[in-house]
Amino acid sequence: MRVVRLGQGVDATGAFAPEALERTFAAVREYKKLCDEHQVENIRFAATSAARDASNRELFTGKITSILGVEPEVISGEEEAQLSFTGAASVRAGATGQVLVIDLGGGSTEFVVGDERGPIAAKSLDLGCVRVTERFHLDGLRSASCLDFLDSTLQSLDSVVDVSQVDSVVMVAGTCTTLTAQALGLREYDSASIHGAQLSFAQMRQATASMLSYTREQRQALGFMHPGRVDVIQAGAVIVERILDYLERASAHRPMVLIASEHDILDGIAASAAHHA
Repeated sequence: MRVVRLGQGVDATGAFAPEALERTFAAVREYKKLCDEHQVENIRFAATSAARDASNRELFTGKITSILGVEPEVISGEEEAQLSFTGAASVRAGATGQVLVIDLGGGSTEFVVGDERGPIAAKSLDLGCVRVTERFHLDGLRSASCLDFLDSTLQSLDSVVDVSQVDSVVMVAGTCTTLTAQALGLREYDSASIHGAQLSFAQMRQATASMLSYTREQRQALGFMHPGRVDVIQAGAVIVERILDYLERASAHRPMVLIASEHDILDGIAASAAHHA
């Protein structure tokens, strides 16, 4: 996995930054070599939030096509949510009842409620750890303007995603798995311990509070912290806190368990590519 932060600056400028594009192209060149080595027959390249917003999207898609031989699909927020649900919900194999999948990314966060039969409703919000970091900066994450922005954005879920019958919340992607590692007291990143780990809201709030109290040096020194997440994890922690607050209000404090999943949108994309091969 490569954390390339393709969405760097997109919220402010509306365009991909040259250095973000170069990081992404370098990673894709590595992937192309791996695909060739493993004689890959079918490739699906899905681009999400940042690519939906960027005015210079054609520069990105054209270069990716020239490197990989496959044109990137800029998928909608709704399809992104459904793919995330397919990948993440596998952590509850065999379970019944309603589940909410939350995929917290750099530019957007997807919310999908469903059950053992599949997704019921989904919504993508322009709420991600990179976007919020760039908009409010680290010293403004607790400001009234930031919290008002988060709460008002989450409020738009009301008429679309009903969480009143949700029993479990599956949280995926790097922000959530990193905070789970913090909650579990891990010294290094351990996928086996994180995947399927169940936490209470109180345990997650303790993890977010700890993360928000750390200096940059302390965050960087955490054995489970990916270097590419050091500067955006605190925005992710604030977003998670406000999501928990929203879920309690919207469900009338219905008891829910948080489940971390290492399976996410990538697994959903892989499954869809295999299905259509």
